[in-house]
Amino acid sequence: MFLEIKNLLTETEIARLRELAAQMKFIDGRASNTGFDLKQNLQADTSTDAYAESSRIVSDAFKRSREFNDFSVPRRFAAPLLARYEPGMKYGAHADAAFLPLPEGPLRSDVSCTVFISEPSEYEGGELVIHMGVRALPLKLAPGCAILYPSTTLHEVAPVRSGQRLVSITFIESQIPDESERAAIFELGEVSALEGNNMNWVNRMRLEVVRQNLLRKFSR
Repeated sequence: MFLEIKNLLTETEIARLRELAAQMKFIDGRASNTGFDLKQNLQADTSTDAYAESSRIVSDAFKRSREFNDFSVPRRFAAPLLARYEPGMKYGAHADAAFLPLPEGPLRSDVSCTVFISEPSEYEGGELVIHMGVRALPLKLAPGCAILYPSTTLHEVAPVRSGQRLVSITFIESQIPDESERAAIFELGEVSALEGNNMNWVNRMRLEVVRQNLLRKFSR
């Protein structure tokens, strides 16, 4: 199951992230995946103040987003990281690692997230391509939009032909590790929210009791 969040970031936040990206140092993206030669991109140097501010901006956006929290049911997430792609750069087909080494201990990647920062018109190619069986779904979203998908999903970044692609990425450890259970909880919440006052109040509360009990049952 996938989720697109429109306008996760405000225009002010997008502009500030662009300013920070223009002044911060970027390093070879293989620093975080040394054994995968098909990863050809640049990522923010995490030792700088500019990186810390950029990470905080995106983290704050996640924390205030109901959609992000309802979909991923996060226990914690990795500090968001700016990644940049210049002409000729790409990230070959892969699924994300099961565990990410973090200073506070390994993080299990249940859900992956890409937040788009560049305007689609500013670069050619560079689509996030999600593979679903024999089909491939190319995504190139507006600035401030985010796509969330299971970390087990085969995906890639198509080669950038011109311009510059700037995104922020993170990985989420969910309180509900099982994808199908997490999707069921999300769907029940969406039905309740969409139907709202159209439902008989008692029946709506019965639905909410079921949802809360499943949250208790499925959480790890």
